[in-house]
Amino acid sequence: MADVKTFEKATFETEVLKSEVPVLVDFWAPWCGPCKMIGPIIEEMAAEFGDDVKIGKVNVDNNQEIAGQFGVRGIPTIMIFKGGEVVESFVGLRPKEDLVNALNSAK
Repeated sequence: MADVKTFEKATFETEVLKSEVPVLVDFWAPWCGPCKMIGPIIEEMAAEFGDDVKIGKVNVDNNQEIAGQFGVRGIPTIMIFKGGEVVESFVGLRPKEDLVNALNSAK
C-alpha cells in the first residue's frame, strides 16, 4: 500500500518531474474547504494504485514557487505528470472516477 507523499521544492524535480511512473499531484492548502473534501479521495487512490503510480500533495502556501511554475490559480488543482510533463489537469472538486480515469490513461 502506497502512502500519499509530500512534495516540496527540494524533492519536486526528483519525485515528480524525473519519475519513472505517472504522478498525481494535489495542489492544496490547509485552509481550503474543497481541498479537505478531496483529501480522503486522494488517500484512497494512493492505497488502490499502490506503486504503479506516485500520488502526493504540494502545500501551495509553503511552495508558492512550484504552484507558480505550473500556473496554479485556484485550489484544489490536481495535475497528472508523465515523463516530466503535465498530461492532465483539474481545478476544483472532482469525482474520484474522473481522477482514476485520468491516472489510468497516463499509465
